[in-house]
Amino acid sequence: MGGPGELLPERLPSDPLPLAASWQAQARDAPSESCPDGMALATTGADGLPDARIVLCKHWVCDPGFVVFATSYDSPKAADLDAGRGAAAVLHWDSLGRQVRLVGLARRSPAEESDALFAARAVPSRIGIWAGPQSEPVDDRGTTEAAMAAAAARFGVVWPFAPRVAEPAHPIPRPPFWGGYRLWIQRIELWAEGRDHVHDRGVWQRTLEPVGGAFAPGPWSGRRLRP
Repeated sequence: MGGPGELLPERLPSDPLPLAASWQAQARDAPSESCPDGMALATTGADGLPDARIVLCKHWVCDPGFVVFATSYDSPKAADLDAGRGAAAVLHWDSLGRQVRLVGLARRSPAEESDALFAARAVPSRIGIWAGPQSEPVDDRGTTEAAMAAAAARFGVVWPFAPRVAEPAHPIPRPPFWGGYRLWIQRIELWAEGRDHVHDRGVWQRTLEPVGGAFAPGPWSGRRLRP
């Protein structure tokens, strides 16, 4: 571990999300954290088996309370999320001695949010998304490379990519099979590394009442836990 850092406030906040968001902001400013947005996302498939992978936690919306990430809507994780079986996630910043655990329900982002997420990605990443579909079986690596070359040619970009890829003359549109998700937080745990192995943990829970394509959250209830 990275060593003890700042612990939780002695009086736990009534709303934990601003504190969690500030932890990620501090991780982004820390040279020691190479991937501050990396978030392990776990879902459950139709077969009842769990699956986990790393996605990028792009931002927090503390009110009403969700985190945003993006993926292919054709992917297995999207199928799990769209089935409404819930999800869990972990963000861990080793050098800062901090961790956030989330449990909640996911809903697809509005189109304008997905558009902004796509536009913020680097050109090679946007082209790579068009070269999809994600998780589809391929015969060999050459098949994937051919798909990438075809997608690059479609948008007027030379492939293999140069170290710096300029924006093409015409914008690359977001494909309909890719977009954002909002993980609405029902349970959150904050963990801070303490000296002499006396760590600090707080957990908060609330209810989520479905309202259209979103949720109406209830008030938070929090308590400290033994580390």
